[in-house]
Amino acid sequence: MTAAPDIFARAGDGAWEATPDGNERRIVCWTSELMMVEFRFEAGGVGWLHEHPHVQSSYVAEGAFEVTIDGRTERLEAGDAFVVPSGLRHGVKALEKGRLVDTFTPFRADFLPPADGSGAD
Repeated sequence: MTAAPDIFARAGDGAWEATPDGNERRIVCWTSELMMVEFRFEAGGVGWLHEHPHVQSSYVAEGAFEVTIDGRTERLEAGDAFVVPSGLRHGVKALEKGRLVDTFTPFRADFLPPADGSGAD
């Protein structure tokens, strides 16, 4: 993945990388206004509770997840979706192997490699 916007994506595009919480993600496509990222989870995988200034919408592409947003927890399955308003604490637990497709506005600069090419911190 380069540090320049990619506005078209194919199924095999984008390198999978490990996330700090032990799952995997790949940037699908992005502009400075919007970013789409796919996340993979093994059964039992947890997306730690966290918050960020970006508005996030997520689509459950595969599997089932326990999703917590601002203290409210719901079970969501393939075909379901959720929105996380800016600044709300949220996280997920994979109840089975699954994938989430997340969009963020504005884009997540912290997901991009450094411009100097030195790799992630």
